[in-house]
Amino acid sequence: MNHMWNDSSTPDTTVGTVYDAQRVRADFPIFSRTVRGKPLVYLDSAASTQKPQAMIDATSRFYAEDYSNVHRGVHFLSQRATDLYEDARSEVRRFLNAERDEEIVFVRGATEAINLVAQTYGRSQLGAGDEVIISAIEHHANIVPWQMICQEMGATLRVIPINDHGELQLDAFEDMLNERTKIVAVVHVSNALGTVNPVREIIATAHRHGVPVLVDGAQSVQHLPVDVRDLDCDFFTFSGHKIYGPTGIGVLYGKKALLDAMPPYQGGGDMILSVSFERTVYNETPFKFEAGTPDIAGVIGLAAALRYFRSFDIAAIAAHEQLLLSSATARLQEIDALRVIGTAKEKASVISFTLCAVHPHDIGTILDQHGIAVRAGHHCAQPVMRHFGIPATARASFGMYNTMEDVDALVHGIHSVLEVFT
Repeated sequence: MNHMWNDSSTPDTTVGTVYDAQRVRADFPIFSRTVRGKPLVYLDSAASTQKPQAMIDATSRFYAEDYSNVHRGVHFLSQRATDLYEDARSEVRRFLNAERDEEIVFVRGATEAINLVAQTYGRSQLGAGDEVIISAIEHHANIVPWQMICQEMGATLRVIPINDHGELQLDAFEDMLNERTKIVAVVHVSNALGTVNPVREIIATAHRHGVPVLVDGAQSVQHLPVDVRDLDCDFFTFSGHKIYGPTGIGVLYGKKALLDAMPPYQGGGDMILSVSFERTVYNETPFKFEAGTPDIAGVIGLAAALRYFRSFDIAAIAAHEQLLLSSATARLQEIDALRVIGTAKEKASVISFTLCAVHPHDIGTILDQHGIAVRAGHHCAQPVMRHFGIPATARASFGMYNTMEDVDALVHGIHSVLEVFT
């Protein structure tokens, strides 16, 4: 659905029927600037998305008009800040279609959310000989925390293999499940390849064996509709900065019964009911996982970003991004020297590629001279790179504000890279 704005924050959903990325760009102030004298072509949304004015305004307004600490004061500003903070929790609950506000825990990002589950649920459930299953296309954030807890508890980390398209081998996954499996943790969308994993099928398969599933949604919530009750996942994580919100804020969703049974992750203020030198009584879920003064402005900014995002037809955003992905993939594959890494049938808007003997960092540097921002490196997914026999890729990733003109710029930029190196 196309939106036209009466002002910078209120979309008019009654006008237009076609998604118009140019109008969306008007809500993102960064696109008014140039880079090295060229219009900004931002193709690095998988690393972090740009920010709409509505989110920026909400954060600034909180600091200017409503700032106070939360949950700890009877005065007006504290109550106002607490209301905004808890309203944001409700906004996240609606966004994920969780059943209860108490199932939403605010953390610094998806990385902390996964560490929280590994160090609380994992520590309480794992023992010597037990197993944790992840996949071969995980971000390091969904590998290292499980390695750490497995090493500490004497458990084994098992890995679902992938084929040469970057797709999980689900037959192998089902064969891996057994009475020793205590949790499955899989990414929804690969940050390095764009592969969309069949998480609904993975969850159903694991549940038939009585095994809970954590889904890393850091790369999915900004591209796909997510309904945690429909998926029936046990845990779900995402980061605010990847869905047009602030950095340093993220979400852990967990089924309430699981969260209630898990011990706290950190100790400090606000995660307690009472403290003496003899014993501490912990607060209820979700507060027992939110020790100390939280990132109140980040939470409020996240809620504003989600409201902005939800004002659109998410299916229309997804269709637009798929159009960009299809066009860019087809045009890049026409370049003989270029190899697309990750060709799964189901992909989100990420294209990783190599270019003959040109190092990805050189690709990124030359594209930057044309005002084009892409990511170059192993993308915190070194096992994926090793599977494909490469050290790194260049990665172009699209967001709701990208256009066909951006695809044109990328293709022309790649030809400029080839001109330098041939």
